[in-house]
Parts: sequence; structure tokens; C-alpha cells
Amino acid sequence: MRVVGLMSGTSYDAIDAAAADLTLDGDTLVLTPLGMISEVYDDDLRAELAGALPPAGTTLAAVCRLDTRIGRAFAGAAVRADRELCDGRADLIASHGQTVYHWAEGGRVHGTLQIGEPAWIAEATARPVVSGFRPRDVAAGGQGAPLVSVVDVMWLRGRPGAPVALNLGGIANITVADGGSGEPLAFDTGPANALIDAAVRDLAGGGAYPFDRDGVLAARGSVCPPLLRRLLEEPYYAGPAPKTTGKELFHLPYLRAALAGFGSLPAEDVVATLTRLTARTVADAVRPFGATEVIASGGGTRNPVLMAWLREELGGGDGAGAVLRTSDELGLVSAAKEAYAFTVLGWLTAHGLPGTVPSCTGARRPSVLGSLTPGGPGLRLPEPVTAAPVRLAVSPRGNSASFRPC
Repeated sequence: MRVVGLMSGTSYDAIDAAAADLTLDGDTLVLTPLGMISEVYDDDLRAELAGALPPAGTTLAAVCRLDTRIGRAFAGAAVRADRELCDGRADLIASHGQTVYHWAEGGRVHGTLQIGEPAWIAEATARPVVSGFRPRDVAAGGQGAPLVSVVDVMWLRGRPGAPVALNLGGIANITVADGGSGEPLAFDTGPANALIDAAVRDLAGGGAYPFDRDGVLAARGSVCPPLLRRLLEEPYYAGPAPKTTGKELFHLPYLRAALAGFGSLPAEDVVATLTRLTARTVADAVRPFGATEVIASGGGTRNPVLMAWLREELGGGDGAGAVLRTSDELGLVSAAKEAYAFTVLGWLTAHGLPGTVPSCTGARRPSVLGSLTPGGPGLRLPEPVTAAPVRLAVSPRGNSASFRPC
């Protein structure tokens, strides 16, 4: 089955579309990467989305407009991915949509909302669309995140030592192959780029980039130890896993409150401190599991300062800690890894298979995820698979290095 996975993360800067051929070989799902494209949100849409996200208020009219406009943007990315990566032969589109709210309160998740109406994708591509992946896990008592954990568990299975998968998006999350009880474990560790991006936009003016491109600002700055200590007092870090968080907590007003009483710290020092915060909290989350390797993906891997400090915090330089590498070394472009994960989740749903690991999300049971929107006339789905694959293999035959920006 040829599947296009669509993903826009908590940084809400672009839509990533990855395409893959997925074939079942015994108990192994073989993923052959076909490449990735990226479509940047236009400035007007990005501004409207940013203005509606927590802690800002919004209206149902604004939500309706955003749901439609983002759905159309996802449809455009899907059409382009089908044409450029699949030769017009995609069988299925798997759309994560854009998360706008994750209702976490009292130690559990009560609801989650992803927008980007899938009917626009189905209409534009004439392909069936699986969307709305997270709510079913929440309904089963889970956190609805990190959903990529089922893919990570399959992918890490059989690797030597104690491997950990790490995603550095707006929020950082990890999947631990063995959480200590023989079961895998996954959870959000805290902010990855969320607070760094907020500081760049608010204190450094954003410049040509709304993020710390190549870690330039962090490299120029110095970590402020008192500010770092204050940030590390956040109760979320000490909470038990599985757990999830988002920009509902780690946003600009949160940062401004943390900066209260520190006077006019240089923007570079604030960014450096926040970069160290991400490295420290990720390493603190990984350390109890005795990880031997951390396989990182996501936008944060393109920040050399963050990666250097994370390597330092993990202590892998002298062989005593965990080795830090990127998913590129294992055949999946780090920028596309989450989009590829949703090709797998879409494949699982289309074949009637669960897409969650209860020990990772905290759900009562594994669930078949998402809702299906038919594409062209009629609806044809593959025959259900009775036994779910237990391993994921990435085929070297694919063009995993193909990356085409908009």
C-alpha cells in the first residue's frame, strides 16, 4: 500500500508530507521511503492560527475558518505529494491535522482537538483519508500522545542495548523500548523548541526566522543559572509517566512569568538558558532508563547547539552514557520521521489494526485509531489483517533522502 502521511507539529510552521510503500512480510512491516515535501503555512494563516491558540481566546467563527483553511492547505500538500512522490498512485492519505488544544488537567487528558477538515483532502485527491487519530485513545483513557510510540516500539525492537527514540518538535517526547517492567513507555518530557521559539519571536524580534536558526543566538549567549533553576522547578517534570503536555502550558506568558525579576536579560542569554533547559530535561527524563542510545528526530536536530548540549547532558562522549544519533543514520530523514510515522498509523487503521501501545499512552486497551473519509466514487479497503506486525524495517531501496521544500 502506498500511503502519504501529513503532519504539522506544535511549532505550526509547515505541513510535512512523506510518502511510503508499506508491505507486510511475516511479522515485519517494511517501510520503503519515497521522499518528503514541505509546504510552509502562508504568513496570514500562520498569524491567524497563532492568534487563536492558548492562552489567547478565540471564537467558533475563527475555529471554522481555520479548520477550513488548514484543511485546504493540507489538501494542497497531499496533491503535491501524490504527484511528486507517488507518481499519482497513492492509495491512502493519513492526516494528523493541526493540534490546537490538548485538554490536560488533573494528571489526565480529557480531550484533544486537531483541525484541518479531511473532506478537503479527500475531494482534492480522490483518495480515502484517515484523520482524527488522537481522540480514540483519549476516549479509552489514554493521553492521546505520543502516538508515534507504536511506530517507535516496532522500529526499536531488536536493537541492542536500551534504545530510546526522541522527537524534538515544539514539545519533546521519548519512547523507551523497555520502561523497566518489560513494557515500553512513552511520554512528553517538556518543551523542545516551544519556549526557544517564543523567546526568539518576543525578545529577538524574530528577524528573518521565527526560531533560532542553526542555534546562532544560543551560541552567542550565556546560560543564566538562576533562571535555569527557576524553570526547572516546573512541577510537570517531576510528574509520573505516561504524561503529556503542550503549548497550553509552555507558551509566551509562561516564559514572561519565569523572567519576572530578572531585569533585562539579553535575548541571547534567555535563548541559551532555554536551550540548556531542553537538553537538561530530556536527559533527566532519559537517564533513569539506562539508555545506551538516543535516536533523535524533529526540527530540533537541526540546532547544533541543542544537539551538542544534549550530547553533553547524556554523557555519551566518554562511553559512559547514551550515544546520541539521528534517525537519518537508520534510514529515516529526521525532518520527516513523524510524517512517516503517520503513514504507518494510516496503514494500521486501514487494515483494522490498533495504533496504540497502552503502556505508552496510558489507555485501558489498544485502539484502532481515526475516522475514515472516502475519496472518489466507492470505497475499497484492503482485507483486514488478523495479526499485527511486531517489527518495522526501513528498506534501503527507498529514496529516504528526498526532501523537497515548497
